Amino acid sequence: MSADVRVGVLASGRGSNFAALAAAAANGVLGARITCLVTDNPRAGALAIAAQYGIPAHVVDAGARRGRVLATAEAEIIAALRMHGVQLVCLAGFMRILGPELLAAYPDAVLNVHPSLLPAFPGLESQRRAFESGVKLAGCTVHFVDTGVDTGPIVLQAAVAVRDDDTPETLSARILAEEHRLFPAAVRLWADGRLDVRERRVFCRSVPAPAAAAAAHPVTPSGGNS
Repeated sequence: MSADVRVGVLASGRGSNFAALAAAAANGVLGARITCLVTDNPRAGALAIAAQYGIPAHVVDAGARRGRVLATAEAEIIAALRMHGVQLVCLAGFMRILGPELLAAYPDAVLNVHPSLLPAFPGLESQRRAFESGVKLAGCTVHFVDTGVDTGPIVLQAAVAVRDDDTPETLSARILAEEHRLFPAAVRLWADGRLDVRERRVFCRSVPAPAAAAAAHPVTPSGGNS
């Protein structure tokens, strides 16, 4: 465990998952400290959260169209993360697809939280799609990020039962509550040096490895950017 592990958060919207991470860090249960926020939206609610917690924030121009991060914006993001000594990058509602440069700069050190039980319902509007499909269990996933869309190795998942009286909105609210619990837990595992990526699977060591947690970018046996 090391509270010296430095986390950078990328967010595009209201920032509720960012708020959950920031609160966990402030309460001493994250095992890390958040050193910066980067957003592609100058009106993102996440900016107010950063101000509340005294976290430095950076706004980058990633272009009007959603999709992959522009190369110029990606270079700016990497520069901001490095300026703040970031070791782990967390995507908290960042509505862009990262390019290979950022993933190469942070191998096995980019986490995302997604509102479905991946590999089911990747991409946008996952909660609504799950509801409309008639599944009995929905949920959320924290996973390592690769060059695809919600295709990286899975770290943690939480299931949420779909109730008979649910709507897409009520289901989404319960899934979001699980995201707020699951994301800080995954960050804590990474900060404690307990995660190993082997091919497509993530293994959690039962005994912390302080040396791995203290490293700038803990190297896992065969994770790469899988």
